[in-house]
Amino acid sequence: MKKLGEEMRTGQLKQVYLLCGEEAYLRRQYRDRVKKALMGDGDLMNLNCFEGKGINPGEVIDLAQTMPFLAQRRVLVIENSGFFRRGGEALAEYLADPAQTAFFVFVESEIDRRSRLYKAVTAKGRVIECKTPDEAVLKRWVVELLTKEGLRITQRDLDFFLEKTGTDMENIRGEVEKLSCYCMGRDVVTAQDIGEICARQTGSRIFDMVDAVADKKQRRAMELYYDLLTLKEPPMRILFLVARQFNLLLQVKELKNKGYDARGIGPKVGLADFIVRKYVAQAQKFKESELKQAVRDCVETEESVKTGKMNDVLSVELLIVKHSS
Repeated sequence: MKKLGEEMRTGQLKQVYLLCGEEAYLRRQYRDRVKKALMGDGDLMNLNCFEGKGINPGEVIDLAQTMPFLAQRRVLVIENSGFFRRGGEALAEYLADPAQTAFFVFVESEIDRRSRLYKAVTAKGRVIECKTPDEAVLKRWVVELLTKEGLRITQRDLDFFLEKTGTDMENIRGEVEKLSCYCMGRDVVTAQDIGEICARQTGSRIFDMVDAVADKKQRRAMELYYDLLTLKEPPMRILFLVARQFNLLLQVKELKNKGYDARGIGPKVGLADFIVRKYVAQAQKFKESELKQAVRDCVETEESVKTGKMNDVLSVELLIVKHSS
């Protein structure tokens, strides 16, 4: 990120950029910044944008070979093409010796670092990996967003806000906008405001459901399950998220037993510190053998649905009943 900022400041821009990683909000932000740095404002004549799996590499190459109109650069933005997993060989070959005026910005959620195109980009340009920021960075960002709206928030309420929204930056930005409108005329955001206006994410609902299972609160667990169904969440997606939750809890418990603290566990399981603390507390409610059995039961449940032995809605219900009894 620092190198990209330096390149933008000095104007020494690479001919090829790849923006990849799990954080879609950052990918879009950097895409727009790179695009603006390459061509400035308003020059749509020399901008070509492609999106989706059906992009023709030959068409992209033909445009790259076309001289820009009254400008130094032709900029080609290619998003979610899948070329970094398959089908990017022609572009990889072209990038070995592209037209001097052609500049590429690839934006991809999934890549294969073994692909020819990825290797071609690393040789000719720069890869920017957009990862979910850590807890401290996320908190500073939320405070900055709220400050721009003339709002303040306590550390405790900020933790509560992130527990509700999760770490997806696009979702966080949307929830901050809602809070700003809701708190208009005031200068402090409270926990009550957050509770009333911020939507609880599916992942948080799954966490609550597993928490109810751990506490043997079967009725509460079933209520949360039916709430998710009412919100049009497919039963098989709920099962996937429940299985992921049990698997994460098992990993957290094993790492905790090995002596790791929350800061050490977070990077190993891909969770922010403030979320890890909740997972550690939840994992303590289960025996390791119970979590292993729950993971096995999730796999068997999925197999039963896929082979037609059981209805999808009922299968998840039986899983919840079994582990909350």
